[in-house]
Amino acid sequence: MGVLDGLMQQFGGVGNIADLAGKVGLSEEQVQTAMAALGKAHPEPGNTVETAAAATGLSQEKLQGLVGAIGGDSMLDKVSGFLDRDGDGGIMDDVAGMAKGLFGKS
Repeated sequence: MGVLDGLMQQFGGVGNIADLAGKVGLSEEQVQTAMAALGKAHPEPGNTVETAAAATGLSQEKLQGLVGAIGGDSMLDKVSGFLDRDGDGGIMDDVAGMAKGLFGKS
């Protein structure tokens, strides 16, 4: 199970990426790309969906459907909070730290 699958089950009750992709009419790869873009855009100023759409090339309608399918903005808050472990407003350093932990590096 991927990290994103685990997060979705823990916070949103979504079965897995394949199920989510089927619900919103996107491929699994598009869902993963969209979730990364939404997670990155969510703590930033501006509209999360518009920013993620510009970054991915996916339509705002598809991204809004994805946000709804995972439980809305409150789910994005939870995922962003989980990913931003040091509370600095950025998730990239935290995600890199988690990846190092997954591969046994410190």
